[in-house]
Amino acid sequence: LPKAPWKWTDDTHMAFSIVEELLDNGEIDPDALARRFGDRYREQPWRGYGAGAMKLLSGYADGAEWRTEAPALFAGGSYGNGGAMRAAPIGAYFWGDPERAAAEAEKSAAVTHAHPEGKAGAMAVAAAAALAPMKPALRGKEYLEPLLTYVPKGLTRAGIEEAMRIGPEEHARAASVLGTGAQIAAFDTVPFCLWVVAHHGFDYEQCMWTTVAGLGDRDTTCAIVGGIVALIAEIPEIWLDRCEPLPGFRPPNAPPDA
Repeated sequence: LPKAPWKWTDDTHMAFSIVEELLDNGEIDPDALARRFGDRYREQPWRGYGAGAMKLLSGYADGAEWRTEAPALFAGGSYGNGGAMRAAPIGAYFWGDPERAAAEAEKSAAVTHAHPEGKAGAMAVAAAAALAPMKPALRGKEYLEPLLTYVPKGLTRAGIEEAMRIGPEEHARAASVLGTGAQIAAFDTVPFCLWVVAHHGFDYEQCMWTTVAGLGDRDTTCAIVGGIVALIAEIPEIWLDRCEPLPGFRPPNAPPDA
């Protein structure tokens, strides 16, 4: 294992804003979330943000309107995986209610990802996280098929349908057919992540190594998979100890008075 500290990236940085928004308001207010994203980006712009996110968030930090800026990005809005990478906490907050989780995730993604596929990826991840604690024993198709109810038709949903046809031992095929984020797109990232969760979600460490072995956009695929699986499987204590501390958030293994 690498030496400590294990630095977190933009995926975690943006998830902080999601968690704060939910804890403060109990739902996603896109206007407030845009401000949180912008303020946090201005504090630490070096966390590994992509060019599109840098452009948007620097504007939000200066008061730009997300309803105008997000659709204008890439001439129609981003279909990237950034909305999905930060969506697992929404499912955790609304666990047991995948419909509500998907609806709130759609609002959260719209702030930066106006393209339908960008929103669909976030909706799929949030619904998957909300469903996981309800029925942790579900595997494969039994876990993936119910998610289709909460994901609009399109490439991301089609990828999830394809994932249902790939067996648990077909890792190389899953990575090749579904994609592991090489395009930084929701539709070539989310289906593989959900396939990993569906077949390996009973063991956090195995799940992470399976995800990393797919290569691609690994900080994002691991953020998605790890965010979901943490709801149903224990994170190794040595991993928690080596992670860079999360400012303002109490570590899971900290004593009560920490």
